[in-house]
Amino acid sequence: MLTLHHCLSARSFRPLWMLEELNAPYALQVLPFPPRVHAREFLGENPLGTVPLLVDGETRMTESAAMCQYLCARHAPTPLQVEVGERDFGRYLNDLHFGEATLTFPQTLVLRYRYLEPAERRSPQVADDYARWFLARLRTLEPRLAQQPYLCAGRFTAADVSVGYALLLAEHLALAAAFTPAVTAYWARLRERPAFGRAMATQEAAARAQGVPLTPSPDLRP
Repeated sequence: MLTLHHCLSARSFRPLWMLEELNAPYALQVLPFPPRVHAREFLGENPLGTVPLLVDGETRMTESAAMCQYLCARHAPTPLQVEVGERDFGRYLNDLHFGEATLTFPQTLVLRYRYLEPAERRSPQVADDYARWFLARLRTLEPRLAQQPYLCAGRFTAADVSVGYALLLAEHLALAAAFTPAVTAYWARLRERPAFGRAMATQEAAARAQGVPLTPSPDLRP
């Protein structure tokens, strides 16, 4: 049985959403955030002390966008994956990793320097600069999403899961009000997907059952 180690609404939401889109069997282990502090035994599973951790037999993965790609490949054929012979294959891979490397990364600095550091180490300038960084790069999707409902290949794919998590995180960081119109409509479409709703409900139910606090990870404050 594949196992996903997860914190509520952290990056590990990407593979959780993917598993629901694929209707794949899995076990969900919910951890308090950050697990390297509040679940020290987890360091025996992942020395980084971070989520996600995906365990599939001898395979162990810690990168959320790579997990989306892996899960599609393991459950192929699936329309969630764009195949090598399709015209949008390159765009699909780019968007899949754009969601993490370009959109989520700057938001982690907003989270850290606006909310998580001790008061004397917080930096409004750093937080504001990286919020603008995120929004400027997100705006590059506006022309495309004004013309089509999803990012590539004429359908919903794992790339939308990757970018969609970045939009979820932005909502928690109070950045969603600055989304452009087509991005706002796109985010509404993503939230309406049944698998998205199931993933949200599943993480909450698992947290309750495992005695983990229900506050989403991006909303936790020192």
